[in-house]
Parts: sequence; C-alpha cells; structure tokens
Amino acid sequence: MTIKQQSKKARPNKLLLRLFYMLLIVIIAAVFIGRSFYNKIFEPNVTIKGGHEFFYIPTGADFEDVTVALEDGGYLKDLDAFKWVAQKKNYTIIKPGRYKLVNNWSNNDLVNTLRSGNQSAVKVTFNNIRTMPELAGRISQYLEADSATFLQALTDEKVFNDLGFNKATSPALFIPNTYEFWWNTSPEKFIDRMHNEYNKFWTASRRSKAESAGLTPLEVSTLAAIVDEETIKQDEKPKVAGLYINRLKKNIRLQADPTIKYAIGDFTIQRVLTKDLKTDSPYNTYLYAGLPPGPIRIPSVSGIEAVLNYTQHQYLYMCAKEDFSGYHNFAKTLKQHNINAAKFQRALNAQRIYR
Repeated sequence: MTIKQQSKKARPNKLLLRLFYMLLIVIIAAVFIGRSFYNKIFEPNVTIKGGHEFFYIPTGADFEDVTVALEDGGYLKDLDAFKWVAQKKNYTIIKPGRYKLVNNWSNNDLVNTLRSGNQSAVKVTFNNIRTMPELAGRISQYLEADSATFLQALTDEKVFNDLGFNKATSPALFIPNTYEFWWNTSPEKFIDRMHNEYNKFWTASRRSKAESAGLTPLEVSTLAAIVDEETIKQDEKPKVAGLYINRLKKNIRLQADPTIKYAIGDFTIQRVLTKDLKTDSPYNTYLYAGLPPGPIRIPSVSGIEAVLNYTQHQYLYMCAKEDFSGYHNFAKTLKQHNINAAKFQRALNAQRIYR
C-alpha cells in the first residue's frame, strides 16, 4: 500500500520537472532571440573610415540606392541587419540630403536619422566672382546640382524678373558671404534664398546712405563692381568710389577702364588701347554717360560699403601708379591726370606690357 502511494506522488513530480525544463528552454530561446533582435537594433553597426563621416543620398534615390551606397562606402558592418531594422521601422520614404554619421552608431540610430531627414547643413562660400558661369561652378562644388543645372537657373531671365531684377542687374542679387544650405537645395531655392539675404543686407541704414549718395541699392552695386575692378586695395576703395560719385554728380562720363574690359569680354588685359575705347556697348563708360546697365561683376561687400561710405574729396581723375603697387595717383585736373597717365604709360612700355 505504501509503495503504490509513492508511485502516484512521483508521477506529478516528473510532470512538473518536464514542464520546468520546457519552460526553461522557452525562456532561453526567448532570451537568445531577444538578444539577437537587440543586437540588430542597438549594437554598434556603423563604421566611419578615413574621416568620411558624411553620407549623401541624391534626389530621387530609393531604398536600394541607399543600401548600395552604404555598402559601397563601407559604412556598415552588417548590411542585412540594417535592412532588417529599416524594414521593421518602416523606412520607405527616402529623404535626400547630406547626413553626418557617427562611428559605432546602431542601426536604430542610423535609420532614425535617415528616416527623419535630419541632415547636416553645408557651408557655402562665394566671393571674388565675376560671371554667372563662375558662380555656377563655385556653388556646384558645395551642393547637389551640377554647374550646368545651376547656370541654367542663373541665366533664366524669368526667374530674376519675378524678383525685380533683370539679366543686367542680376549680379547685384548675390551678396558674397558664407551661408548654410541643405546639400540638396535646388538652384531655384538657392536664388530665392539669395533674394532673402539681399533684402536682409539692404537695411534701412544702408538704403539711407545710398539715398544720400543719390543712388539706389542697384546703382550702388553697379558702382561697387567698378570699384572692385579698379583696385584690390581695401583702404583705397572709398576714395575711388568718391571719385566716381563726383563724376556722376557733375554728369562727367565715368571713363572707367574696367567697363571697357567687360565690354570687350577680357578682364586679363593690362593695357586698354585707344581702339578699345570705341567699342560700342552700353557698358562703355567712355562713350555713354552715367552708370552701365548693371554690375560688371558680382560686387564685394567691401565694394558696396566703400560706395556707401565713400570718401568726400574733389578728385575727378585717377591712374594706376607707375610703381605697379596696385594703388592709384589721383588728380583734380585733367592736366595733372595727363602727367600721371604719361608716367604709367612709360612704366608699361619699360615692362613691355602692350596689352
């Protein structure tokens, strides 16, 4: 009787033991699977090599393009793990841009950043630019669109007409500086931003100074471009600006050599010849009085400030110094100017500079 009772008690104990082992196996499996999932989601998977921490997603890219770029760039230790996390987090809408990745980021970090479109801005700097092709080439070094695409927008008259500019005055729109842009900013959005920056630049104070000089902001930029081409010496720019303002007020033709270089399409020449002065162009300030139709280059901020804060004096003439220092001899009378010009011409001849 006693033996039978012990046997009945043993059976439940064996059942409980089996259940315990089965539960243990399930727990271990769950931990293993959970750990695997955790590793895919949160373990470091991003690797940055050679300082290439920026990852670019071009406009129009799809998820496959993103994975190929990540793989080709060597950004991931485990590409399949990234794909799995991206799928689970529903990363389907691809947002183009320039993204700064961090070494040892997890797939979760990477997917969250790309999915949110949290890209890093690009610092775009341009200065000392003469032509729209030069500007297009410079900007395309920073942003996604190529120079041809930028140039197409930068020479589209309708784009500028809508902003109150035209082909001749369009260089005035661009205020040289360093700006932050999204890498995938379109050329049209770039121009819109430059228009906003132009309006910010032309404060009430600057507009008041322009009015005092008898000029509009566009005319200030037009004159500033001439000043920029006349001298590279920052301390001389206000004096040069004052000379041209004197001539404008007296209705004397500006006779600015840089406008001749622009008219003939060659800024490299060191000597303007008599035949050049006969070039029929609205930009030829030897033939036509007043300012040319627009800036002969994108004016610098220092050139604009030189016009707004021009030096008041009585000079009407200027000629490059014969020592080739980059500075100018100024004169109040044509007689003195001719003496200065003769000195410079002799210096050019001595150096065998005939063009």
